[in-house]
Amino acid sequence: MIKKAINLKETSFTQAINISAQWCNEWGEDLLSEEVLADRVAELIKTKNGLRGFFAYALSDQNCYLLDKLPFSFVFKLQEAGNDVVEIVVKNLIMSSAQIIVHESDNNLEYKSNSENISERCKSILRVLETKSVTKNINQIMNNLDNLGNSFDNSKKYNEKQKQFIKHQILDIAK
Repeated sequence: MIKKAINLKETSFTQAINISAQWCNEWGEDLLSEEVLADRVAELIKTKNGLRGFFAYALSDQNCYLLDKLPFSFVFKLQEAGNDVVEIVVKNLIMSSAQIIVHESDNNLEYKSNSENISERCKSILRVLETKSVTKNINQIMNNLDNLGNSFDNSKKYNEKQKQFIKHQILDIAK
């Protein structure tokens, strides 16, 4: 079997999701060490599509336990990646927290549970990343919370219940 080399710099968002799924599955089956996975992810998240694709997959897939376990070598690589990682994780925390309230209002318990899982994973990551960067990003979000919203273009703003819950989730990071 011939393995095809992957050019991670030219990876699309969808390809990054698929690559992330493959690597996380291989890690979960003990076919990849934590160190090798950490090195691979570090290369993938150097691009915008790689960063977005990796976190889209790893945060949302219930069967990907990487972000629940947060191995040291992986955390180290996330810290090395810097503010881009902090920024995307903070954004995912805000969006998933707001969606918890939406799914609760819609009485959609499955979606609510998925959003809660994403939110918890985000908080766990933020607890182990560089504190100054996390604080800076959270402060920017908090100062701009009234201008943010549920839609792609922020045309539908977060309601008061969502904003209060987002603030609660942010305070929970310190625990």
